Amino acid sequence: MKNKDTGDYITAADLSGVLPDIIDWAIRLKNDDRELDFKPLNGMTIGSIYEKPSTRTRVSFEVGISKLGGNALTLLSNDIQLGSSETIADTAEVLSRYLDCITYRCFSHSDVVELAVNSSIPVINALSDMHHPCQAAADLMTIVEHLDKLDGHIAWVGDGNNVLHDLVLASAIIGIDIKYATPKGLEPDQKIINLAKDIAKENGVQISQSNNPKEVVTGASVVYTDVFVSMGEEHMKSKFDSFEGFQVNKELVDLADKNYIFMHCLPAHRGEEVTDEVIDSKNSVVFDQAENRMWAQMSILTYLCNYDAWLAYKELL
Repeated sequence: MKNKDTGDYITAADLSGVLPDIIDWAIRLKNDDRELDFKPLNGMTIGSIYEKPSTRTRVSFEVGISKLGGNALTLLSNDIQLGSSETIADTAEVLSRYLDCITYRCFSHSDVVELAVNSSIPVINALSDMHHPCQAAADLMTIVEHLDKLDGHIAWVGDGNNVLHDLVLASAIIGIDIKYATPKGLEPDQKIINLAKDIAKENGVQISQSNNPKEVVTGASVVYTDVFVSMGEEHMKSKFDSFEGFQVNKELVDLADKNYIFMHCLPAHRGEEVTDEVIDSKNSVVFDQAENRMWAQMSILTYLCNYDAWLAYKELL
């Protein structure tokens, strides 16, 4: 039976001790022009379960696994009756006998936690209703790539959702101040914010909350937004009305540092949370950010599945 001595990646806090190295490793691999025969996942099969449709998550994992020499096995919602005809615990036991790692894009965060608890192989949260740690790793990787010295802070404008949860955690871990503005009543989960603040204290990071987008964007080096209504919330039409004044447009970004970068985890609803003028501007790095999902996940996969190879490559850098 396989084991997971390096743990799981269910929230950004799970790799808090090594997240800076995870990101640095990913950046160096992305820019490594040497013809290395580096296949740390050779002979391994990574199973990816999707309860939700996906473009970036599925493609980035499948291509990244292939680049690392592994075999990607994708299981869609119709392929596996997780939690219905078979319990999550039993499924975890079975898949642990076949696979070397599981990635899971699900609706309920409790499901990915249960899968991880009952798996003897590493489990990666590829998105749940509460957390999106792979996105956070890609986000901080993008910020590090584009800003040699961060003079300002990260400004989040939008919903207090899963992306924000791990962005705040990752920012606290990496050591970058973050300010977030959400509509009243749509603030992030306070338990997650409290955890991020505990980490922030250790790293000298400031985390600030507001309901005023202009307040958080002023002087920001990074301006970040996401869709106002997430996948699975389409029935909550009244929620959209809460975002009056939260659109990221030229008037708002003019308050940021002149060399700010604009970020969005995509897909974007152009004309709603962001204007074309902003997302298509020279300040926008949204497609670099999307590409970095693959590189960041490759670092995470190698770390969790073949730590010796991850460490050996790190020492070569």
